[in-house]
Order: sequence, then structure tokens, then C-alpha cells
Amino acid sequence: MAKKKKFIPFLLVVFVVILILGGLFGMKYYNYIFKPNVKLSKSKEFLYIPTGSNFEDVCRILKENNYVDDINSFRFVAEKKKYVNSVKAGRYELYNGMSNNELVNLLRSGRQTPVNLSFISVRSLEILAGKFAIYIEADSAAIAEYLTNSQTAEKYGFNSETFMAMFIPNTYEVYWTTTPENLIDRLSDEYKKFWNDERRNKASKIGLTPVEVSVLASIVEAETQKNDEKARVAGVYINRLNKGMLLQADPTVIFAVGDFSIKRVLNCHLEIDSPYNTYKYPGLPPGPINIPSISSIDAVLNYEKHNYLYFCAKADFSGYHEFAVTLAQHERNAKKYRDAIRKAGIR
Repeated sequence: MAKKKKFIPFLLVVFVVILILGGLFGMKYYNYIFKPNVKLSKSKEFLYIPTGSNFEDVCRILKENNYVDDINSFRFVAEKKKYVNSVKAGRYELYNGMSNNELVNLLRSGRQTPVNLSFISVRSLEILAGKFAIYIEADSAAIAEYLTNSQTAEKYGFNSETFMAMFIPNTYEVYWTTTPENLIDRLSDEYKKFWNDERRNKASKIGLTPVEVSVLASIVEAETQKNDEKARVAGVYINRLNKGMLLQADPTVIFAVGDFSIKRVLNCHLEIDSPYNTYKYPGLPPGPINIPSISSIDAVLNYEKHNYLYFCAKADFSGYHEFAVTLAQHERNAKKYRDAIRKAGIR
């Protein structure tokens, strides 16, 4: 009986020790799961997991960027929640103070944060590829290879010269892992939405196709950056087209020469034999000389109706232009500008 009495306190001690140890272990695993483990220098960061990454790659990226305080606790929770074999590529928004449970749940779900892809007027598909590469996983070389393939243009109903007309500068929400093909599919859909019945009807009334509107808009885009002047510039070119006059647009000559550092088009430049040289070839060039902005496209569709046939830069270097009905008026305006250039010492 005495031995039994002595054994009971021993059992109580053992029980208390087990409770304490269990509590300690329980607290440890609770902290592993629910204690904040994402420690960022900012309130939020973006974790990029490339396509084809495995769990070890994810751990390496987290460590290299110091996104987590304790990588071992992250590993523990990831294994318990079976994330180890279900890694999903993507761009994930992390916020300061996330627990391992929240982090693993996010990565396991594949719930990416989209990017706002945007671009403004660019003068080639290669440059456009570089713009896209800022926002998606694919590099500029891979994107350019897809964009400049003639079969790609044909897939969307264009050719290599007109393909730039399909891209409408705007802001688009896409995922970082979007492939070049999926991105261009998306932009093709946006092009079709942009060219709604209203815009197509306006183009038809002018006697132009949507592609031809974009070609003319690209010239307007290159001529002026002043949105309040674009419709007037567009009206000049519409008037010249209607009269069968050469467009004589300097930006098309620069495009034909391929030297975009040219500040002033000289007689030697006008001699180049190219369908883009609108001093030699009548009508519109075969394709856009850049990807025009929406404001330039709408300026063509809503061009200003007037009698102007000529324009040149204002002598005050404001970026605006002087417009003229007759060649004599135009030559006087052009002389003022040339005199201002000489006076300013510009060559």
C-alpha cells in the first residue's frame, strides 16, 4: 500500500512533464504554422516562380530574397500541406507578416496577382517585344521570334507589313506566366473589340479599312504629339488623298531610310526607292510606320474638315504646326521655320 502511495506522485510528475513537453511541442508546431514568417523590407513584395520550378527552387528563391525568416518551418508546413509536389509557377503577392500557413495556401492555390501590361507608340515589333518582356515571363528574344514570324501575322489575318496595326496601345491585365502566343491571342481579341461597329462605320465613310486608318494614324502619330492638333493633321492627309496628291510625309521617309536619328529630311533622303517613301509613291504606305495611339486612330476617324493641304512646324518650337491652303502660303511658313532653325543654330 505504501509503494502504491509513492507511485501515484511519480505518475503525477510524469503526467505533468508530458503535458509540459506536449505543450512545448504543440506551441512549436503552432508557431510553425501560424506565427508570422514572411519578413519584408516593404509592406509587400512579389514572389516570381518560373515555369518548371520545383519545391527546392521555391525554397531557394525565398532564401535568396530573404522573404522568410525561417525556411525550415516553411518546409515543414509545405510538406504537411502537400505543396512539395504541387508547385505552380506564377507571380504571387506577399505581404509582411504572412504565416507559413497563409503563404503555402497562396502558393498551392496558384492564385497569381495579375500585371497591368501597357505600351505606347512603338516603331517596330522588335521594340514591342521588349515592352512585353517587362511584364511577362518570356524574354524579348522569344517574344520577338513569335511576333516577326510571318505565319503569326497570317494567323490573325495580317501580313508582315500590316501586323503592327493589330496592336492597340492600352493597359491590359494579364498573368506573368502568359505565353507569347496567349498574349497575342488576347491582343487580337482586344483589337476586334476596339474596332466596333461605330469605328468601322466611320472608317467606311472615309473610304478606308481599319488597317488603312491605322496606317494613316501612324503618320499622324509621328507628325505631332499634340492631341488637340491630330485631327487637323489627319484632315490635311485626307484632303491630299482625296485630291490624288502625294502625301509627302517626312516620317515615312525616315522609316524607309531606317535611321530614326534623322532630325531633318534632306533631298538625299527623298531619293530612296521604297514604297514607304510617300514623296515617290502615291497613296498610303503598305503598313504602319509605328503602332499609333488610340488618340491618333480616333483623330483620323474624326478628322477635321478643312481646306488645308500643307503644314510645317511653327517657328516658336512649340511643337504645334502652321497650316496652309496654298503652296505659296506653305513656303512662307516653311521659310519662317528655316530662319528660326538657323537663328537657333540647329542643324
